[in-house]
Amino acid sequence: MTVPPGIADIRNAAARLSGLIVETPLIESPELNKRYGGRILFKPETLQRTGSFKFRGAYNKLSSLSAAERGRGVVAFSSGNHAQGVAASAAMFGVKAVIAMPADAPAMKIGNVRKMGAEVVPFDRFRDDRMTVVRPWLDKGMALVPPFDDPAIIAGQGTIGLELMAQARALGVSLDAVVIPCGGGGLSSGISVAVKDASPDTAVWAAEPEHFDDTRRSLAKGERVANEPGHTSICDAILTAEPGAITFEINRKNLAGAVAVSDKATAQAMRDAMAHLKLVVEPGGCVGLAALSSGEIDLAGKCVAVVLSGG
Repeated sequence: MTVPPGIADIRNAAARLSGLIVETPLIESPELNKRYGGRILFKPETLQRTGSFKFRGAYNKLSSLSAAERGRGVVAFSSGNHAQGVAASAAMFGVKAVIAMPADAPAMKIGNVRKMGAEVVPFDRFRDDRMTVVRPWLDKGMALVPPFDDPAIIAGQGTIGLELMAQARALGVSLDAVVIPCGGGGLSSGISVAVKDASPDTAVWAAEPEHFDDTRRSLAKGERVANEPGHTSICDAILTAEPGAITFEINRKNLAGAVAVSDKATAQAMRDAMAHLKLVVEPGGCVGLAALSSGEIDLAGKCVAVVLSGG
């Protein structure tokens, strides 16, 4: 079995990314603090290179490949954010990138990927198997850059946790909890490793769209379970079939739990982010904020960090 990344891997990823990524700040809103009865600190990865956290993992993964492997090009599948991260990273390394994207992915994201020089291969997210779609390029020797279930990807996303904990210390606060959007689990697993290393008592929560709460149900059952077909959500960026094998192994040890949020709650969270934080956050990036209204996370008198993963 693949060895999950540890804190040393995340620190190495931070060194590779130094000078290339935006160290996104911690911000807060007096109005939201008042509403939730605690201190809520937001980490807006919407301000990150390519508009989401995904650049961190993608660049770290490409950095981990040998020059020969990179030279043959890279291939990925993504609904948009990972695609943009891979395309940007491939352009920086000067290598070819082929990215399979759902035909219904946001047109702006598809356009951005093409502008960065990557080839886009459309597919049907509900009917087509992603690995089957990219198989012809893998057979040509191109390296796969997975969206979440990969040690280098997880370590790259974990650099958010390093920043988050250092920024909290600089503010003189101890975090009672961290709430993280979750699709396949790469972001939550990576951040959880860094958070737990710095503060074992800090609770780490995942937030997922209703009907796509595979991590929540997997945690309850003690093993990976897939989402039931036939549902849709506005949270297109984090609609995955089931948790990753590596990500779930980390999350089952580190997470306090996972919260499923409705599209209605997510839409309200997007309005709150715009009104009180002056940030445009996409639905999938806002489920952590939406989870604060669930009543499942203790907020009263607490200091809680929420990752806004993309916009």
